[in-house]
Amino acid sequence: MAGFFKSLISRFSRDAIDWDDLEHSLISGDMGVRLTTEIIDELQGMGRTLDANDVVEVCRKRIMGILPAEVVPMEPLEGRPKVILVVGVNGTGKTTSTAKLANYLRFQGHSVMLAAADTFRAAAIEQLDLWAQRIGVPIVKGVYKSDPSSVCFDAYARAAKEQCDFLLVDTAGRLHTRHNLMQELSKVQRTLAKNDADAPHEIFLVVDATTGSNAMAQAKEFNTAVGGLSGLIITKLDGSGKGGVAVSIMHELGIPPRFIGYGEEVDQFYHFDPDWFSENIL
Repeated sequence: MAGFFKSLISRFSRDAIDWDDLEHSLISGDMGVRLTTEIIDELQGMGRTLDANDVVEVCRKRIMGILPAEVVPMEPLEGRPKVILVVGVNGTGKTTSTAKLANYLRFQGHSVMLAAADTFRAAAIEQLDLWAQRIGVPIVKGVYKSDPSSVCFDAYARAAKEQCDFLLVDTAGRLHTRHNLMQELSKVQRTLAKNDADAPHEIFLVVDATTGSNAMAQAKEFNTAVGGLSGLIITKLDGSGKGGVAVSIMHELGIPPRFIGYGEEVDQFYHFDPDWFSENIL
């Protein structure tokens, strides 16, 4: 039994359940106010003396009912590149996650190209370039402070010409409260759609598991700004001891976790599996 469930057992195994204490524990575990209220209501409605095992059983049942039973696999499109836009705020591990996803897809037997559309930071271009060299995939990049949309336009043209299965676009890390940067993201989307009306085909938000409620605020803002996120990449799970943010975002916004980062190495990046997540993270 992993962090969150283990902490509940430890906290409530000796005394009668204190409902305020339980509420604090659930919210501290990033379950969110809505899910916390539903769990407590169900427990209080059981009409008998409860113990820690009851709490964990109800939490696990609720969580597994929220998480997707099966996560959509990453399948290429026929005759055109599948474009994945990777978005998020600075510091979440966005550029590294883009590279890890490229490495994951490459080991699945797919051809992958990277686009360094984070032109606001010279270091981000250099970082993704180093990753591209390390994992052995091509990259299209612009110069520092160039138009990220033009990078995306050129990257799609090259990916289509070289018949790549996937084009992964690393966008600038932006505060979800900065309206002008969100508008820039919309411009990137419109540019990609000039090449393929359905592009980008997926938009992944990278969230840091240690940031708690901030991750929910980011998900809400980005989901609105891009017209709908298709999934989450959750990073730093190895250092957080909790992954409730994946549950609360899925519960409140319907955005499924698609991948998790569990370590710093390039291959420590996994397709989301709800059973594994429940047993090893929660």
